[in-house]
Amino acid sequence: MAELIVADHVFVNDGEGTVLSPGAVEVADGRILSAGAVTGPRPSGQGVTDLGARVVLPGLVNAHAHTPMSLMRGTAEGHSLLSMEGFLTVLRSREEHLTPDLVPASVAVSCGDMIRHGTTAFADQYFYADEIAPTVERSGLRARIAWGIVELGDDTARARELAAATRFAESLPPGGRVSAWVGPHAYFVDNTPEAMAAELALARRLDAGLHVHFATSGEEEKWCHEHYGRSALEVLRDLGMLDVPTILAHCTTVPVDQLPLLAGTRAAMTVIPSVAMMSGVPAAPVRAALDHGVLVALGSDNVCNNTNTDLFEEMRTLGKLAAFTSRVPDQVTSREILEIATVGGHRALAGGPDDGRLVAGAVADLIAVPVTEIARGPVGAQSLEAALVYGTSGASVTHSMADGAWLMADRAVRTLDLAAAARRQQADYDILSSRMHARGTRETST
Repeated sequence: MAELIVADHVFVNDGEGTVLSPGAVEVADGRILSAGAVTGPRPSGQGVTDLGARVVLPGLVNAHAHTPMSLMRGTAEGHSLLSMEGFLTVLRSREEHLTPDLVPASVAVSCGDMIRHGTTAFADQYFYADEIAPTVERSGLRARIAWGIVELGDDTARARELAAATRFAESLPPGGRVSAWVGPHAYFVDNTPEAMAAELALARRLDAGLHVHFATSGEEEKWCHEHYGRSALEVLRDLGMLDVPTILAHCTTVPVDQLPLLAGTRAAMTVIPSVAMMSGVPAAPVRAALDHGVLVALGSDNVCNNTNTDLFEEMRTLGKLAAFTSRVPDQVTSREILEIATVGGHRALAGGPDDGRLVAGAVADLIAVPVTEIARGPVGAQSLEAALVYGTSGASVTHSMADGAWLMADRAVRTLDLAAAARRQQADYDILSSRMHARGTRETST
């Protein structure tokens, strides 16, 4: 049955700044049937959801996340997880004690955070992906979940991780709301060319994508110049690694003169401005990427390194960081930033060309924010786009829909028991801490 969603303002996100005031969006079977201005009496009655004095806009897309890692939220303070020191000290010291039973509650907490802050679709990369998927299914979010692969050139580890990734990928139907991708942790750093070839073959066979950390420190760039005599992107191009949908997360050290190699490929440069700032690394070259025709998406990374999953904050930070580092005001415009966080994200997740817009044929993923909670200047003085990027918090989102189903209404998440998930997460963390303590005690005693 079709549902008609009415609101005082509908931000179409069509690249023209179109706002329907009032507007109506008709959805059915997970798709938008139509969107248009209300010109006569305001619709009411059965099948109509009137959101009143709110702005309805497309849901945001988190194109790089690690949902189980909310179990370790905040533990990276004082460290950069984009460095080997931080990776080993903060993450590996805890992950070596992590077991599958400690994953689902933290996934639920992370999914709840995303729903409450306006995200309707995301890309995940972590091991124990088979423990992630069932909770994501229950959450109602749209997702591409990649089994994270670390093999470090070890033949046994490579075979084990590829087998696990294959089993997981084959367990989910392709093209569904939740589907499986392949997740090399980092090319040339902890995934060798031999593993990369196998990962690419797997992605092609399953019609899936690749989700990888890239250009976080320049390590793979140095390695490729030493072993191939050319840049990492040139090597990836020549190996065919950019011929399937690929999320290249971070890209803080990608050489600007190499960006044209990404234009026209199926790869998305997925940036996380808050993590760049908190880790003390360069800002990703967003303006240059856009100018070269590169697909750009936005992510939150993990909440060890980034304390929240609020993509409104990430949008605001992207704009400010780009202006600050370039010394050019509004170097990336509000319209471009919204495009990155919506359409760019859906394309990074191999969605349709209109997904991320409120137009006929697009996926029915949308959110609503009260007009009173958008810090906007007088109409005519400030665009709604600028107010959404710079004057809105994800905490103001009251309603969230993904795939045509309401995940949250009046700030109440419908699909998950978040209080129970938080209690279980605390118990899981206590277990993890006790395991770390016990091992530390044994090591000290020897």
